Parts: sequence; structure tokens; C-alpha cells
Amino acid sequence: MTSAVKESVASHIRLRLTRDLIAGTVVFLVALPLCLGIALASNAPLFSGLVTGIVGGIVVGLLSGSHTSVSGPAAGLTAVVAAQLALLGSFEAFLLAVVIAGLLQIALGIARMGFLSAFFPSSVIKGLLAAIGVIIILKQIPHLLGHDIDPVGEMAFRQPDQENTFSELMQLLSDIHPGSALIGLLCLGLLLLWNRIKALKKSLVPAPLLVVLLGVGLSQFLVWIHSPWAITAKHLVQVPIIEDLREFNRYLFLPDFSQWLNPNVYWAAITIAALASLETLLNLQAIDKLDPLQRSSPPNRELIAQGVGNLLAGLLGGLPMTSVILRSSVNINAGAQSKVSTIFHGVLLLLCVLLIPHLVNLIPLACLAAILLDTGIKLVSPAVIRQEWEEGPYQFIPFAVTLVAIVFTDLLIGVLIGLGVSLAFILRSNLRRPLRRIVEKHLGGEVLHIELANQVSFLNRGTIEQTLRSLPPGSHVLLDATYTDYIDPDILDLLHDFKDQIAPAHGVRVSFRGFRKRYQLNDHIQYIDYSTRELQEQLQPADILLLLKDGNDRFCRGERLSQDLTHQRGVTARGQHPLAVILSCADSRTPAELIFDAGLGELLNVRIAGNVSSNNVLGSLEYGVVELKIRLILVMGHTRCGAVNAAINYALDNSGRVCDECSHLESILEQITCLIDEEMVDQLQQASAEQRAAYADELARKNVFATIDQILRESPTLAELTQQGRIAIVGAMYDLLTGKVEILPYESPVFLSSLKTEAPRHAS
Repeated sequence: MTSAVKESVASHIRLRLTRDLIAGTVVFLVALPLCLGIALASNAPLFSGLVTGIVGGIVVGLLSGSHTSVSGPAAGLTAVVAAQLALLGSFEAFLLAVVIAGLLQIALGIARMGFLSAFFPSSVIKGLLAAIGVIIILKQIPHLLGHDIDPVGEMAFRQPDQENTFSELMQLLSDIHPGSALIGLLCLGLLLLWNRIKALKKSLVPAPLLVVLLGVGLSQFLVWIHSPWAITAKHLVQVPIIEDLREFNRYLFLPDFSQWLNPNVYWAAITIAALASLETLLNLQAIDKLDPLQRSSPPNRELIAQGVGNLLAGLLGGLPMTSVILRSSVNINAGAQSKVSTIFHGVLLLLCVLLIPHLVNLIPLACLAAILLDTGIKLVSPAVIRQEWEEGPYQFIPFAVTLVAIVFTDLLIGVLIGLGVSLAFILRSNLRRPLRRIVEKHLGGEVLHIELANQVSFLNRGTIEQTLRSLPPGSHVLLDATYTDYIDPDILDLLHDFKDQIAPAHGVRVSFRGFRKRYQLNDHIQYIDYSTRELQEQLQPADILLLLKDGNDRFCRGERLSQDLTHQRGVTARGQHPLAVILSCADSRTPAELIFDAGLGELLNVRIAGNVSSNNVLGSLEYGVVELKIRLILVMGHTRCGAVNAAINYALDNSGRVCDECSHLESILEQITCLIDEEMVDQLQQASAEQRAAYADELARKNVFATIDQILRESPTLAELTQQGRIAIVGAMYDLLTGKVEILPYESPVFLSSLKTEAPRHAS
């Protein structure tokens, strides 16, 4: 590795580390009042929130596989914590429940229960993010303007002081603190301006840190000038001040292990473990969506990390923790590159408690509210709402319901409501369309192809039974479970009854495909999906041409028949009875079976560059007509033909040679160049690339007619059969761009009568 490369790598590492340390500092500033506020809202000791923030930052940060997630006390668990504290009667007994909850989470992670995160619909995740944005805005507006009665960490609609989100806003009208409002509005203005100026947005100087410095400076200035707007302690961060280590021990609580036989402790542990795990998995999915690098976090590892965190938090006197989306959002917006920022924020929380609580207590809550408001505005972007709206009601309604439900309840209840609505839409969709119906025109007639859904439950019984019983007598149905992973036993009983009793009684033929062996419905195709001697004899050339046109229409629409190639391979191995012989170009883009949506054994292919005639080609055509009893020959050219373009270049080349290595190609090209007159050669010398391409396509059409003329001229057998009306020779052009095959008119009375169509005369 060169010195320049080493320096570049070192510079990149320094830049990442700088961004992580800055982001960690911003998260620390936001997490500090949130940890205290959540503890206050939970009726727990204030210091317990800080303990959880420290453990969540340092320990979980080290163990977690997420690059941007921040863990700590969760606002969504405040009601649960308060209720369990009241039930257990002491904070020490509650700590024992937190320890056991941590052990349960470790067990969940080891059991790989993190797979549940894959079942959260994206509409619910996006609704959660938007709801958090709305809640932040509504909850932080009072703090921005100095109304600081409600705990900073309270995120639920109903608050501990019996107020709610909107009544708190009404209270604000009579309780605006001028000093806090001044600081909050100036700080918010600085953040919004910073986001609009590209040079400032890309700078290493973090706007949130400047906001904090601005807030502290203005606050101290108002105090220094003895302004009536001066900010008092209740509008500032209030970290417990510890004078020495002996006093530090008074703030730490230990679990009461004497309560280990109390069943209420275990019910509390199960409740905490279940809710904390659910919230963590949900938040982890949402955080990964916010990550600019779109990295994926391992959910099982996260459960183990959270379990260890809760185990330690319970042992040290902390609240239960989860991965928290608010602090994680701030972390991402502050430019975090790795989990170093999370760990650093935990270290700062620890140092703040031990060393600088006096300095931290100078920070106005209003400037922290400005930082959170800026994050909330980004989360509830109008672009996200518009995108969900454009994706239709099945995506927008669960998104909107989740958003509204979280705002008016709390995170967990709101998400469960959103999941319920999503499940209702899934069930409704499954009830309405548990199967896909396609009418297919196979060689043996029409077949109703019923493709079962991925999961077929008892809820689908009514729809499936109604569909099967509505089949008319004499019809044929194909039941396809190729893409089905699960079929309810009730549905299997219905299918067996239909096969053995109902279908025979109504004269309905039933074919099966794709069912698992355990369902005892083996693959069985009763309809004809391959060409037989009887079918070959009863079809006229016009009928065969219609089949080819129908197949090409399906190819163009992307609605190809469901071909059972394994079945066709088996039945055609005993003999072939193709319906048409296709003389086409050897171009790799013109496979006849795909273009005409045909199965194995339906077409006899004769392919040669430029779809020209020769003795070998005539021999193949005569073999198909005489030996295989084929009644239709289709000569098919195509647009942008390489052989035709080579023929044009060959005609324009003064040397009269293609290349030294392609001597055998000349015999093919000479058949095409004879169609180019001398006047056209002169025009092509001056023609543009676009004009040459247009002429090449027209020349390809002429070549089709020339090939048909040569076939009739050089093969008396084919000419006689054509005159007798026993076969028809048809010209066609395939468009590489559209996939459409155009049947070309050709002046042959026999041809016209055999196809029973009218066609304009062609001037060759």
C-alpha cells in the first residue's frame, strides 16, 4: 500500500471518527433530559433513568450489531413501569423483574426470535416514523416556549398530570416564558437556516452544538443583565448533583432478591421482556430505513444485547431499556457513521454525572426542544406522506391509521392498531383473491387455470368452493399450487371431494400441478397441451395460422401459457406431430417457440442466416411436409436483421468480398444482394444511418417474398402441394422491438384460397 493510499485511508477514518464523536455529543445533549424525564414520568428515582442511558449507550452499544441505533429508557414503557411499580410495591422488587426480563430477552435472542421483525409491514414502520415526528413537534412546542410542567420524556397522549398532548398546548397560551421562547425560537431558526445552506450543512461544525452554546450564552446574558426574562432552574436541565463517591452510592439501588418467589415479579418480567423486545424490533426496522447507507441490523443479536443491557440495568438500579427511535433519529441526523457515536454518548452521560453536572444544568430546555423539533420536522416530511398516498389505499390507510393511533395513544398501542389494520387488509385481499383465474387456449381447447395463493387458509374455502361449483359441464380446470407454501386441511378436503365426487358428477375434468407430496394430489394433466396426430389432421392451414397469431399476442402481452415442459417432454419423446414449419433467421433474438408461445413438439424449426432458401433448407421443408404431414410453412424475416445489413455492406463494398474469414457467408448474402438494384446502391452510398436502417427492414420484407418464390420455383413437391391446397406457405415479419409478428400479403391464388382471406397484391 502506497503512502498516498495510507494517508487517504487514515484521513477517511479520522473523518468518520470526528462525525461519530460530534453525533454522540448531540445525542448526549438530547438523551440527558429525556432520561430524567422518562424516570419522572415513570414515578421512578431520577437517577435510574441516567443509569439506563449509560448502560444502554456503553454496554448495548458495544454488543449491538446496529450502526446507528441508540438504546436507553423508553418513553413507550413509562405507563408499564409505573403500573408495575405500584403492583410490586417497591422499586427494588421491580429491579428484580428487570433482571429476569433481561434474561428472557437473552433467551429470545438465542432462540432466534428476531425473525418476527420481518413481519412488520413497511406502511406501519413508515407510519411509526411519521407519528414520532408529529409527537415530537406537538410535545416540544411547549418546551420551546417555556411551558415545562410536563416531563420531557413523556411521549404518550395522556400525561401523568392528567393533561394530554392538545390540552398541554392550550395551557401554553397562558404560560409562555419570554426568555425561553426567545432562546427556543432563535435556536430553531438557526437550525432551519443551517439545513438550507449547503456549505453550512456539509461543514464539520455541528449545528446542534452551536444551538446549545447559543442557548447557554443567551440564558447567562439574561441573568447577568437582571432581565425579567431571565430563565430559572425549572426551565433548565436538572441533573442530580453528586458531591463525592460516597453520595454516589446513595443513588444506586439493588434488586430485592428476597422477592424471587413472588409470582407478580415474574409476570412483570414477562410483560417487560415482551414489550421491550417488540418495541426494539419495531424501532430497529424503522432506524434501518432512516440510515443513509441502508445497513441491516441483525435482530437476534440486538435482542441479546438488549437482554444484557436490561440485566445490568436491573442490577445497578436502572429502568428497563429498548432501542429508542427518537435518540436514534437524532443520531442519524447528526451524521453518525458507526456505533462509536452511541458508545460515546453513554460515556458522556457517565462523565456528566460524575464530573460536570453543574455545567450541564446551565442548558435551557428550550434549545434542546429546538433540536428535537428539527428532527421531528424531518421525520414527518410531506414527501413521505405523498409517497404513501400515491401507493394506494392498501398502503396509505395502515400508514395513516398507525400515525393517528400512536399520536392519540402511545407507541406500542398505536403500532398494534396499525398492525391490526394491515392484517385486516391482508385478510380482505386474501378473501377476495385467494386464487388467480386465467382462461388459457391450449391445443386441446380452453382450460381454466386456477393459480392458488401462497397461503390458502380456511378463510378461503367459500371463494374456492364457489369458483369450483360454478364451472360449466364439459369444462376443464387446472388447479395449480406451484407457488403455494401452505394449504389448510379444510381446503384439501374440499379439493379431494371435488376431484373424486363433484367434478365427475358435473362432467368437469380436473388437472393438478405443483401440489406437495404430502397433499396426495399428484401432478396429472388431462387436457392436450401438445400436438397429436389427430389434432394435426383436423386443423386447416388457416386454423394453424390463427393459433400462431394467438400465441404471438400472448407473447406480446406477457401472458404466456403455463407449459408443463416435463409432461410434454415425456409424451413427445414417443413421436412428433408439429403443426407448422418455421423457416426463420438464425438470429439469437428470434426463437420461434417463444415468439409464438408454443410448447415442445408444436413447431419444426429451420433456421439459417437471412432466412434464405437452399437445397438443404428445401430438404428440411419437404421432410416436414411429406414425412411429418405439416400443413403450414411460415417464412419469417425480422427487423434489424444482421444478415440483411451484411448484404447491404457487401453490395456497397467495391472489393466484392465480405471478409477473408467468412467465405461461406457469401453464398447467403448473394441471394439477398440480388434484390438491391444499382440505383439503390448509389442512394445508399449517401444515405444516413437512419435511412439505411429503414431500407434494411424493407429489404428484409422483400427477402421473405423472394424466399417463398424460390421455394415454389425449386421444389416441385411443395409447389404441387400448394397448388392442390394441401399446404399453405405464408410470409411474416417479426419486429424485434415490439415482439409483434406481421403476416405479409402474398400474391398466390392457391395461398389465398387455402387461408380463406383477402390480401392486396404485392409489387416485388
